[in-house]
Amino acid sequence: MTDRLTRDQIRNLLPHREPMLLIDELINIKKLFSATAIMNIKKDSFFVEGHFPGQPVMPGVFIVEAFGQAAAALTAVGIEKSEYQNKLVFLMSVEKARFRSPVIPECKLELYIEAIRSHGRVWKYKGEATVNGKKMADAIWSATIVDRK
Repeated sequence: MTDRLTRDQIRNLLPHREPMLLIDELINIKKLFSATAIMNIKKDSFFVEGHFPGQPVMPGVFIVEAFGQAAAALTAVGIEKSEYQNKLVFLMSVEKARFRSPVIPECKLELYIEAIRSHGRVWKYKGEATVNGKKMADAIWSATIVDRK
């Protein structure tokens, strides 16, 4: 068991592909419990180009998406390969998402995620996004693992 996943290893776990594969690294992995995802926000990231010209800001929905990808990678690395192979993880709900400060390009966004509970294929998570130790956003969300068609 590793406590770090590279972007290539994450790509092997998740169905997301560029440009929608958002997380660059998963570190401090505690199997099926918690991890930290790293996302390097650049000036030329596709999601800031038009949001907003002259004053780029990472859209909040992409922070939520990055939370979801980090949680899916944490879950996939912790369960048996047969449980996630040929499966997709779908977001079911987002509770209490709060955006406290704008995420400005040329920063490292750290996403601390924790699995709160699981019941069958349904999982509940919480997370906090920070830049240089400053809380930028937090959320609680649920996701489910479904078979690919």
